[in-house]
Amino acid sequence: MRAVDIIIKKRDHFALSKEEINFFIQGITDGSIPDYQASAWAMAVLLNGMTDQETTDLTQAMAASGETLDLSHIAPIVVDKHSTGGVGDKTTLVVAPLVAACGLPVGKMSGRGLGFSGGTLDKLDSIPGYRTDLSKQEFLDQLDRLGIVLTGQSADLAPADRILYKLRDVTGTVQSLPLIASSVMSKKLAAGANAILLDVKVGYGAFMKTLEDARKLAQIMVAIGDLSGRKVRAILSDMNQPLGVAVGNALELLEAIDTLHGHGPQDFLEHCLSSASHMLVLGHKAGSLQEARAIVEQKLNDGSAWEMFRSLVITQGGDVSYIDHPEKLPSAPVKIILKAERDGFIAEVNAQVVGETAVELGAGRAKKEDSIDLGVGILVHIKVGEKIKKGDPLFSILAKNDASAQAAAGRLLSSLKWSENPVEALPLFYETIG
Repeated sequence: MRAVDIIIKKRDHFALSKEEINFFIQGITDGSIPDYQASAWAMAVLLNGMTDQETTDLTQAMAASGETLDLSHIAPIVVDKHSTGGVGDKTTLVVAPLVAACGLPVGKMSGRGLGFSGGTLDKLDSIPGYRTDLSKQEFLDQLDRLGIVLTGQSADLAPADRILYKLRDVTGTVQSLPLIASSVMSKKLAAGANAILLDVKVGYGAFMKTLEDARKLAQIMVAIGDLSGRKVRAILSDMNQPLGVAVGNALELLEAIDTLHGHGPQDFLEHCLSSASHMLVLGHKAGSLQEARAIVEQKLNDGSAWEMFRSLVITQGGDVSYIDHPEKLPSAPVKIILKAERDGFIAEVNAQVVGETAVELGAGRAKKEDSIDLGVGILVHIKVGEKIKKGDPLFSILAKNDASAQAAAGRLLSSLKWSENPVEALPLFYETIG
């Protein structure tokens, strides 16, 4: 078998066999297939697509390229969730302990932020001592003992994905739906959970800008799950405006803490309760979303979810005093509040512009090697559809210095569109697939 023949076959619109895909992914992983051939193949996939079976075979080959976790000895069902990324998306910090408090084990490997899309691990870095580098054995032991793990991606998991991801980034092939779907799902399959909730974001602050593209991606990932013997459900959620109020690492952790105490922003709280309910149904802890909703609300209101989060932080080495007394969390020295200079209705709060402004403040990375400032960020006090009066707060900016704050102010004002007439609020969710 030769790599060039596989490239030609895909170039000429033919479906690849499982054996051909396995050969190609093995070659990418061991280095016997050079970057230029892998890049040519990725472009052929971008241009000509893949069937669901091809995409599943690709996903399974990538998952098998490194270590895989077997969680069957821990519980009949272990759940995982994945968000395609957005602005203000601190959902995992609430949903994981909430679901675990309902007696359903949650084994989650998260990532760091890149560009305007934040990462769960960066938010957890606000807690001194919290370990995001658990070994495979530590992951398994903690999941068995505590029923929850929230750590970083193991370098040994799906190494083929890391190699392909870097190539896609510099060869114009990032947008291929089969390659996006296999990248996400290969890591999920390798991590061992047998029930997976996918939160596919749609809009300005999402990777998928249109509902049509988000739906296509979700359908492919759900099909991969079905063909791989996993239960997968996708929820399509709005990311035209930031989720919740806080954008920035310590700020988002603080908002998650508030939410675990039942005080979070309404849209974020609803997103968490809905996501957790779906996970309980996937994990056979409830027969319907209504039944699941009653369970998760009880576990939030009686403090069980908060106690689970505390146990998680303690078990992974974090200084729990920082979440018990959140005023100890990193905070920026400069705070300015932007107020409305007119009356009107909010027609748009562009999540991408808000996210990019947070990166410029230091809350995110333009490049993977960049360091971040945990204390800076933005509080978004408005939502699309709200009626605003002159003098109402629009944004709070937390910055390292005045110059940085003033630069952010101009960017944030440009994220807004106003209307003289009433504007309909944006939905939280668009649809469910799977």
